[in-house]
Amino acid sequence: MRKTRSSSAIVIGAGFAGLAAARTLEDASFQVVVLESRDRIGGRIHTDYSFGFPVDLGASWLHGVCKENPLASLIGGLGLPLYRTSGDDSVLYDHDLESFALYDTDGNQVPQELVSKVGKIFECILEEVNKVREEYVEDMSISQAFSIVFERRPDFRLEGLGHNVLQWYLCRMEGWFAADSDTISAKCWDEEELLRGGHGLMVRGYRPVINTLAKGLDIRLGHRVTKIMRDYKGVKVTTENGDTFVADAAVIAVPLGVLKAGIVEFEPRLPNWKQEAIDGIGVGIENKIILHFDKVFWPNVEFLGVVADTTYGCSYFLNLHKATGHSVLVYMPAGQLAKDIEKLSDEAAADFAFMQLKKILPDSSPPVQYLVSRWGSDINSLGSYSYDIVGKPHEFYEQLRVPVDNLFFAGEATSMSYSGSVHAAYSTGLMAAEDCRMRVLERYGELDLSEAEDESVSIPLLISRM
Repeated sequence: MRKTRSSSAIVIGAGFAGLAAARTLEDASFQVVVLESRDRIGGRIHTDYSFGFPVDLGASWLHGVCKENPLASLIGGLGLPLYRTSGDDSVLYDHDLESFALYDTDGNQVPQELVSKVGKIFECILEEVNKVREEYVEDMSISQAFSIVFERRPDFRLEGLGHNVLQWYLCRMEGWFAADSDTISAKCWDEEELLRGGHGLMVRGYRPVINTLAKGLDIRLGHRVTKIMRDYKGVKVTTENGDTFVADAAVIAVPLGVLKAGIVEFEPRLPNWKQEAIDGIGVGIENKIILHFDKVFWPNVEFLGVVADTTYGCSYFLNLHKATGHSVLVYMPAGQLAKDIEKLSDEAAADFAFMQLKKILPDSSPPVQYLVSRWGSDINSLGSYSYDIVGKPHEFYEQLRVPVDNLFFAGEATSMSYSGSVHAAYSTGLMAAEDCRMRVLERYGELDLSEAEDESVSIPLLISRM
């Protein structure tokens, strides 16, 4: 009789992708251990309860409220409510016009007619950007493309308050990518596939989903991986405190920022094509400064916006009261502004956000509590999420996902279609787990072909061409 063996895998990272992979492998009867550098699970999902109710410091939306979303059945099965901040699927208009109010820095509300007019001009500018990128062989940044459009179409140039509103729209675009427009690729900025159904805020936070995926898993917190060795027999993983783990294969589900920093040593080194993908995808920074007030003194809209003559001076607040009933505003700086604010203490960062609020609502009362995220400087993330940088192909996302021997890669930055989203992390975790399972079982000749019940069904060969 053939001696039965137990397949094993190490999952590095207990974020959404890592937990999805570990859950899948565990359910497939693999021996799985999850190594996590933090003292908590969730990664760039972090639901905080210190206010007495859940608030997400990291990801907080389901982008694409529809059954086609890979996360829909999981969230729906848990009975978790969503608050739809928009039914619009657009990258740029992730909220409806009537659901936000813009103000200048003197506290005057911008007329909605002007906001609508400038919004249409902004859409026209983006259409012209499409023409520009088709004419040029070389890639350029969004800001460079805008400059060319303004040279060709001086009628798109705005002055005064109109110019400031246009800067706010560009600021919102930068917020979507968590990066400044002078680094975002004009050729690839709209490559992301947008699911229908608009954008739903997780009213109770993402933590219940994380807990569900993690239930029953062997998760080792405080285990920062420093070295991964691989050979034909399997993998050997070493942590910062000197512990070692061995298995048939490993799923690498650490953030792209951590891979870029070279914190994890690979032996042998990753092939050049894999390192090229790691280096060629951008990592943006968007933070949250969460302000809890003793009462609501702001208008009943989903977003409050501050317009200024530069995108750096523009900003916006998410009104959680409308979605959750709690008197909370969330200031959301991105790009260079987020980097600069990370240099401040938590108290100074909260003061900065409150001063932005005072500009538009002079009678604002100070917050009674605050929370500040630092995704850019956090050694466990070194960034918020990925985006396309100038001059690099969008195919790098798929290149990052492709396995290397018995190493399998997962995370939002390995998704060609949904990069930067939670459902990207989830779906790539599932894919990495299935790839890992198949590779390990085929190595030991233990693949079960019983699923092919109908022998008349022709299974095509997997053929590729270099």
